[in-house]
Amino acid sequence: MRLLRPAIAATTLVTLLAFAGCASTPSASGPGSLEPSNPDGDVIAQGTVRGDGSGAELCLGAVAESYPPQCSGIPLAGWSWDAVDGAETASGVTWGAYAVQGAYDGATITVTEPPVLLALYDPMPLDDPTGGRPGTADDATLQDVQARVHDTLGAGVLTSGTYDGRLWVTVVWDDGTLQQAADAEFGDDVVVVQSALRQVASER
Repeated sequence: MRLLRPAIAATTLVTLLAFAGCASTPSASGPGSLEPSNPDGDVIAQGTVRGDGSGAELCLGAVAESYPPQCSGIPLAGWSWDAVDGAETASGVTWGAYAVQGAYDGATITVTEPPVLLALYDPMPLDDPTGGRPGTADDATLQDVQARVHDTLGAGVLTSGTYDGRLWVTVVWDDGTLQQAADAEFGDDVVVVQSALRQVASER
């Protein structure tokens, strides 16, 4: 199956996270096992919502280009297809692309506001944590860092890529814990960790 663009997929982050050479054996200079705290208040995320009659889920990563599409994501509590427009149904599966707001407990998003069709959603731009400055890490270093991050976080990484002297990593949720761990392990300004779930306060 061919994969579409990352729908921004989400599987729950591994319980214990560390940016060391391996998850079970942190390096002497790196942090110990870490887990981001659940967000206070609502979050909002953009992705594909898919349901097959057993409940709906919000996919934040890769979506397979099939009909109906296939993906796995965060379960949604309080989701109603009757309350949204723009959904498609085929072979017992209903899906659509939405911005979803709700409370996230580390496993499930409980919908608290009417979802918005992604085609009609106008999010605030992401803040640039680099201040527009280029990074200084070379490609070989970044490739090594990328491999170590994927080895440690596994499916917790939704997307990653090197750009302008840094490794950019998107995870389901980070309250700053993973960014601090990356800085401690690899040095400042080498890895930029971004959350697919954004706190609503930052959207206003």
